[in-house]
Amino acid sequence: MLFAPSIQSSQAQQSFPSTLSAGKGELFLNGSGVRKKAFISLYRCALYLDKTSQDAAAIVSSEAAMAIRIVIESGFISSKKMQTALTEGFKRSTGGDTLAIDDDIALFTGGFSEEIVKQDTFDLVYQPDNGAEVIKNGESKVNVGGLAFKQALFGIWLSDDPVQKSLKKALLSGK
Repeated sequence: MLFAPSIQSSQAQQSFPSTLSAGKGELFLNGSGVRKKAFISLYRCALYLDKTSQDAAAIVSSEAAMAIRIVIESGFISSKKMQTALTEGFKRSTGGDTLAIDDDIALFTGGFSEEIVKQDTFDLVYQPDNGAEVIKNGESKVNVGGLAFKQALFGIWLSDDPVQKSLKKALLSGK
C-alpha cells in the first residue's frame, strides 16, 4: 500500500471540525489520524458517524450515514497513486474478493482522476439512500454503489486488515 504506518492522532484532531453535514443530517467526529511515510505526512484522515462508536465491525456493516475526510498533506500523492492505493485498499478490505464491486471501484476511483495537490480535501460520504459520494474541495465528483460497496470502502480503514492498524485505532478513538 502507498501509505506506510504511523499516525499522530492529537495533531489530526486539532485540524478537523467536530461535525460534518451529510445530506439532511449531521455527522460527528469519531476520531482522526495522520498517515506518514518516512517521516513525511501524506494525509490527515477523520471518521464521521451519526453517533460515535469504537466498534469497527458495527461501523463497517452499518447502513447509517458516515464519512471519511482526507486532507492531502504531501505533494507525493498524485491522482494515479491515490487511485492505486484505493484499489489496493479495496482488495485488502474484501480479502481479495472484489468481483461483485469491481465496476463500482473503477467508477469510484475515477473520482480521483483530477490533479491532486496539497490541502485538497476529499469527503467520502455514504448515505443509505444515495450511495458513496466522492466530494473534492466541496464539489461532487462521483456517486457509487450501495451497502456492499460502502462496507468495502470503509473497510479500507476499519476492516480486520486495514490499511494501517494504528490509523484504525485513531479513527475509533473517540478523540
